[in-house]
Amino acid sequence: MDPTLTLAIAAALAVGALVAVLLLRGRGVGAAAEIAGRLTQMAESQAATQAQLAERLQVQERALAKAVEERLVDFSKRIGDRLQESATQSQTTLSDLRERLAVIDKAQKNITELSTQVVGLQDILANKQARGAFGEIQLRDIVESILPPSAYAFQVTLGNGKRVDCLLQLPNPPGPIAIDSKFPLESYAALRAAREEPAITAARRALAADVRKHIRDIAERYIVPGETAESALMFLPSEAVYAELHASFREVIEESYRARVWIVSPTTLMATLNTMRAILKDVRMREQAGLIQTEVATMLKDVVRLDGRVGKLQSHFDQANEDLRQIRISTEKIAKRGTQIAEVEFEEIEDIEAEAEAMAPQLKAVSDD
Repeated sequence: MDPTLTLAIAAALAVGALVAVLLLRGRGVGAAAEIAGRLTQMAESQAATQAQLAERLQVQERALAKAVEERLVDFSKRIGDRLQESATQSQTTLSDLRERLAVIDKAQKNITELSTQVVGLQDILANKQARGAFGEIQLRDIVESILPPSAYAFQVTLGNGKRVDCLLQLPNPPGPIAIDSKFPLESYAALRAAREEPAITAARRALAADVRKHIRDIAERYIVPGETAESALMFLPSEAVYAELHASFREVIEESYRARVWIVSPTTLMATLNTMRAILKDVRMREQAGLIQTEVATMLKDVVRLDGRVGKLQSHFDQANEDLRQIRISTEKIAKRGTQIAEVEFEEIEDIEAEAEAMAPQLKAVSDD
């Protein structure tokens, strides 16, 4: 409620109470009438004030209602905008979430497929025959990607009846080099699986023994004097086994050096084959050197012969130039003499005409006689 209205009502109540008190005390009719008149004026004035206050209150209420309505409309608009923005952001977030879930699902499928492939690879490597086929396939891919077809052959039977996985056809020296693609994995897997010191020691001994035996087998089977080179290659399709041998089994590596069996991994084999390709290219270039020299000598003879023919042609051109010069001299002389002849004839004709005119009277007299 408005404070002014409250004060007016309180004043009216106070006056009414005062009148009642005066009447009760009996102070006289005149005073009561005067007070009643004043109360009437005050009541009228209070009514007018109350009417003005009511009107002002209505105006303020309308203004307040309008302001409240505008505030509510603005607030509703803001809430609607915020809700729309939140809905848009939520939709975008949900779309991103769905995309990420799709990517995660695809990655999960790839991981599942990869795990299946890893399990398959483990199964392959667990079987000696399958492991040998795996090594042969990897060896074939590497060799075919680097060397020309004429520089290698697979599953070649040597003179001693042993079949080698790959034979590199290199010229002498060094000669054909054999490559074996089988490798001892069981002892290496046991070494990786060992946790206690006794088991680790036993696995290391087993791996060293297996590798030594494999080195001896390669040296006995694939190094044939007079047929192959004095060395051979043991291909390890696993970089891990190769690194383990060079890191922890130095004596085995030195034994392979003495047996002239070079242990190679996929990476080192690629480097070795690239070196061999350069050697083959150099050998082919040397083989063609004699033919190139012969062709160059023949070409030089042709050049000398061409030079002689050009000289002869040059002499012909020189003779033709001389003949043309002589012809030009003759034509100049003829032209000069023709001019002289023309001048001489013209003078003789004039002399003959003059003589004829001088002899005309004599001839006329003779004709008259």
